[in-house]
Amino acid sequence: MPATPPSDFAAALAAGPLVLDGGMSNQLVAQGHDLSDELWSARLLADAPEAVVEAHRAYFAAGAEVAITASYQASFDGFARHGLGRSESARLMARSVELAREAARSEPGGRRRRWVAASVGPYGAVLADGSEYRGRYGLSVAELVAFHRPRLEVLATAGPDVLALETVPDTDEAEAMLEVVRGLGVPAWLSYSVAGDRTRAGQPLAQAFAFARDVDEVVAVGVNCCTPQDADTAVALAAEVTGKPVVVYPNSGEHWDPEVRGWRGEPTFRSARVRGWLADGARLVGGCCRVGPDGIAALAAEVTVRRD
Repeated sequence: MPATPPSDFAAALAAGPLVLDGGMSNQLVAQGHDLSDELWSARLLADAPEAVVEAHRAYFAAGAEVAITASYQASFDGFARHGLGRSESARLMARSVELAREAARSEPGGRRRRWVAASVGPYGAVLADGSEYRGRYGLSVAELVAFHRPRLEVLATAGPDVLALETVPDTDEAEAMLEVVRGLGVPAWLSYSVAGDRTRAGQPLAQAFAFARDVDEVVAVGVNCCTPQDADTAVALAAEVTGKPVVVYPNSGEHWDPEVRGWRGEPTFRSARVRGWLADGARLVGGCCRVGPDGIAALAAEVTVRRD
């Protein structure tokens, strides 16, 4: 069972907004760690758990109130390819929640409570070939349910405050994840990776957001791992379609070049964007890839001004 009642996080959103952290991977790289392995940041759950705690602490120190765990790319299939059995794989997934809790306890938070969101990345993230930005894996909804259910059950049992169903590229995967979330006893947010006004797989965003409208376990809907410009236009639509609080945490605005395995372009993430997000219904705001503690500190300052 979750460590805190699901209503706690929903109540916090109602009194929000809350500040999310930034990109886990870029912070781990900044701390000197190589993430070129297929497991990405999930490898450090086994090899360097103290580094994961350090990354969470950096974001809490910057003003984040919600830590997203290092479980985005963690799965039974992915760990099995590295020789790990199911019991050890489950232990590492649960460990991601424990490490975030450890950081939350050790970093002073003043009067603001610290929350832990268990990251549940899409099936494509486990393939480690960029397909999470395309979707359409050739799997049925039933097959996606079979993939996601075991990891979601492990993460829910580990006691996070909320499940972060994030970087979802298409509605088939959203449908599968939402089916599993029903009855788990832990609230969740659903955030799509988008391009313009469509999911990465090409479905209209209004249609995509509507999947979560009547799912009681979903306490927020929105977008992540997209450009700040795309996030600007998605927030109001998510609020209009679902009537739920909105979650938004875009990338820096730079673009990943898979051929050179590097980032190109100039950052367009600006903390001032949070004003528009909040006005349009956002209650969970933060950053994703390439947004580090400095970016979250600036964003947190904007949120504090709006609260006051």
